Amino acid sequence: MIAKSDMPNINDKPPEGAKPEGGAYRDLVVDDSMFIAKQLGQIFTSEGFEVAGTAADGAQGVEKYKELHPNVDLVTMDITMPVMDGVSALEKILEFDKNAVVIMVSALGKEDVVKKSLLMGAKSYIVKPLDRKKVLERVISVLKR
Repeated sequence: MIAKSDMPNINDKPPEGAKPEGGAYRDLVVDDSMFIAKQLGQIFTSEGFEVAGTAADGAQGVEKYKELHPNVDLVTMDITMPVMDGVSALEKILEFDKNAVVIMVSALGKEDVVKKSLLMGAKSYIVKPLDRKKVLERVISVLKR
């Protein structure tokens, strides 16, 4: 009889969310859309990331980042939100921590705002609607730099 351990599994690979030194990358999801926040959370947790927190607007995102710092490795930041938009929140987070890793999340047609965010210090961007593979590619490329 063949045991499962006798059969190699080509899908056995470490999860993308695992840090080289062990443990999981911790992400803060900032988005006013509960659907997008949940979708990002599912993408991250499915690859071994830990969702350290969520926030529904830029102001909450800045406060949550300060509260979690230094135990957050990545922020995904929506651009269009009530109270404080993502670009303003990016600016506040970078004032607090110049080494913060922020990836902007944008709907199509916001190229000018995305470009401004990248010039300000965002590390990358993700376009909605979310594509699991593209989200993970962007996030991993930024974290492995």
